[in-house]
Amino acid sequence: MNDFIAKHAKIATIFAVIFGATSGILGKLTMAPSMAIGFWRLTMALPFFAIPILSKKSDREVLKSIDRKDMLWCFVSGAFLFGHFYSWFNAVKFTNVAAASVLAALHPLVVLLVTVFIYKKKVSWKSVAAIIVALIGGAIIVGADINAIAGGRMIGNIYALMAGVFMGLYFSVGDHVRKRVEGRFYVLLVFFSCWVCFSAGMLITGTSAVSYTLMDFVYIAAMAVICQIGSHAVFNMCIGHVSSLYVSTWEAGEPIFSTLLGIIFLSQIPTVYEIIGCVIVVGALLYYNRQENMRENEL
Repeated sequence: MNDFIAKHAKIATIFAVIFGATSGILGKLTMAPSMAIGFWRLTMALPFFAIPILSKKSDREVLKSIDRKDMLWCFVSGAFLFGHFYSWFNAVKFTNVAAASVLAALHPLVVLLVTVFIYKKKVSWKSVAAIIVALIGGAIIVGADINAIAGGRMIGNIYALMAGVFMGLYFSVGDHVRKRVEGRFYVLLVFFSCWVCFSAGMLITGTSAVSYTLMDFVYIAAMAVICQIGSHAVFNMCIGHVSSLYVSTWEAGEPIFSTLLGIIFLSQIPTVYEIIGCVIVVGALLYYNRQENMRENEL
């Protein structure tokens, strides 16, 4: 599998992005509450990441040897991923997939803030300008729904923004920890932490684990296979075989795929303001990714 990914990493990256774009569609179709969706999605997908590592003694030894501080940061990252998933599933239930995916894609803003104020690193004014333009695009999308507060779409937009904030925190911690923890071990620990958070959330909120239809479980299983494994796992395996600019560029274009899938499968036609906002956000993020890649190459 690793050899296949290494040989076809570019096309695999594209499919990983497309597979990830289905999350909003499947989440919208699932009638189960967001807490249950996240719990079952992680429960179904976690063995795929755990069995290959836990079944080999050498891998178990590597897992045990991870520094406790790094282990803690992996669990913190998993908690942020929990926040992202929970907010994202709520977002697509209240607003359309196009708006939710574009607003959630604003996570580079959080990464930029953490980079400057926590890691004390310098960023170019062009990167800052690109994020400001992306925020303007997001404001256009949110502002277009000011009159739709009663219908719940504004709540969905807020959840989408929260999903972006948590994703930015998840990426920021991951970028820090991944320098010392190998990818597959990091992913396992993060997903396990995320699963623990959803399990605790199920108990605290009293959310039922079984009172859902067969189709709900089918949609959640599809999310586990297509989004968690087919997207997240493949995406992580592609990193290192293709340039960071290539990966981040396709990732920035994910809202476009999400919007198209929303039109095809949910008949959710984006408004003119949402289309304008999407174009501005995606264009600004592509420029931001290019600037950050150039900065990394100069270091």
